[in-house]
Amino acid sequence: MSLDVKRYLLDVETYPCRLRHVANDDVDVIIEQWGAQRSDVDTSGMAVIARISRLERTIAARLEEVFARHGIESWEFDLLATLRRHGEPFELTPGQLLASMMISTGAVTNRIDRIEQRGLVARSKHPTDRRQVLVRLTPKGRKLVDAALADHAANEAALVSALSASQQRQLIGLLRTLAASLS
Repeated sequence: MSLDVKRYLLDVETYPCRLRHVANDDVDVIIEQWGAQRSDVDTSGMAVIARISRLERTIAARLEEVFARHGIESWEFDLLATLRRHGEPFELTPGQLLASMMISTGAVTNRIDRIEQRGLVARSKHPTDRRQVLVRLTPKGRKLVDAALADHAANEAALVSALSASQQRQLIGLLRTLAASLS
């Protein structure tokens, strides 16, 4: 997929309030400096990765602000949201949580311990396999994650609001392709 520069420039002219710093950014300066010093090196990947890295830091900070207003950290939201989005009865085994969250075994146990102490989840024995444990979202945990989810979704929508719906769909496709190529 190629970038249609004329269409892109038209978007900038049509939606200047949405695209404030499009003309030039810090990464462009870095790429230009490398071009002047090492024109033999292809920095096209750097132009993409540097922007993704900078966006990740900015986005993470803005997400943490929302979670902090609810008294949780991003990892707590992730665990609670994983249970919540799986539906009734809002319970999974630690192994299922591990697979959904892509973290280590030790980390999932530690995280469950910490939010269980806060009364957000409860552990119980599996009804048919006593060797397994189930982690269930408590009513307190459900209330918290539901409130945080509404603010989190609104925050994420605001973070991407500089892009039109069409641009968001295009970016989703491009990021999906890139992620698939790296896994």
